[in-house]
Amino acid sequence: MCPKRPEPHRGYFRGFGGRYVPEMLLPALEELQEAYDRCRRQEGFQQELAALLSRYSGRPTPLYRAENLSRESGTGTIYLKREGLNHTGAHKINNVLGQVLLAKRMGKKEIVAETGAGQHGVATATAAAKFGLRCRVFMGEVDIRRQYPNVYAMKLLGAEVIPVSFGQKTLKDAVNAALKYWLEHLHRSYYLLGSALGPAPYPEMVRDFQSVIGREIRGQIMQQEGRLPDVMVACVGGGSNALGMFVPFLDETAVKLVGVEAGGTGNGPGRHAARLSGNSRVGILQGYKSYFLQDRWGQILPTHSISAGLDYPGVGPELAALHDIGRVKFVQARDPDVLKAYREVARREGIIPALESAHALAHALRMMKTAARDTLMVVNVSGRGDKDLFIAARQLDGENWREFLRREAEDHGSD
Repeated sequence: MCPKRPEPHRGYFRGFGGRYVPEMLLPALEELQEAYDRCRRQEGFQQELAALLSRYSGRPTPLYRAENLSRESGTGTIYLKREGLNHTGAHKINNVLGQVLLAKRMGKKEIVAETGAGQHGVATATAAAKFGLRCRVFMGEVDIRRQYPNVYAMKLLGAEVIPVSFGQKTLKDAVNAALKYWLEHLHRSYYLLGSALGPAPYPEMVRDFQSVIGREIRGQIMQQEGRLPDVMVACVGGGSNALGMFVPFLDETAVKLVGVEAGGTGNGPGRHAARLSGNSRVGILQGYKSYFLQDRWGQILPTHSISAGLDYPGVGPELAALHDIGRVKFVQARDPDVLKAYREVARREGIIPALESAHALAHALRMMKTAARDTLMVVNVSGRGDKDLFIAARQLDGENWREFLRREAEDHGSD
């Protein structure tokens, strides 16, 4: 029987993780490790974070019984963990509030972050504004174009959004740019990584801050159903929302854990971002060892996802370890199925999910068609879909979308 969980040891999860960084960055990571180890044992730190999550972010988020989707499946009950109801519209705020509190205690004056879909950037800009810290957010030019509402929100909150124009101009390149800036400004800056990856201690730290999701689910499902779920489903980019949901259930081997990656438009380089459910190789990138989409010479391959937050070639080290011991099953959902789930959940439940979350929903709806009767499933709706309305409109209502853009160009062309 395989181990239930890969326990972290000196920054590694069964050989994945570590600190593969320039030597001059090691003291900053040691400083961060010591600060986190100290603060997480302090009752005052935990109380302040709990108060922020409750009074500022709005936790606990609901665990919603999706009656219409459940009735349609005919085989069981689907619950949706409504992380999109957090302040800023996604699970990202859980980790951001924890890290900004840590940065304040470390005496840092500036927050540096990367973002893909923009939700982490908005959450970071929000927390920086609340605590009076300067904020720089690095974002690929491709993602800036497809996520402009979030870009404007970050600027409105006082953050400087810095376009990244090299590489694929997406999340991977934004991470590289943010790390480079941090390396040049270590004395005043705190790098607030948004997912459970990067050099230690970030994977464990982000996982810990996000595990509030799974802890709430455990109490809520026991209250509503009197038992634990049979299946739990989350989308997987870097891994923060998935680990936040899964970690409190890793020892419950009767609970199946499913991570859904971006299947994109099909097989082949540049058409998907499926690592653990695809053809990835173990490698080292951006300070950590994990599975990455790369060619035979170790060059990182281009990726694609309709959702900016899943458009990344690697996956966090703890999820890589959970894959290897078989505790989490990894699958993929392709763009057409994602769009179908996006629309179906909106029409049947009155909930517009983020396109990232729609990957999890697409697979969950497919699973429920053949599930055993009385199956109890929880899906993490990690964010709300406001940010994706332009992308979805172009795909699902193309003619009207193009007409809208034409009218806007005509009406404002002389401004």
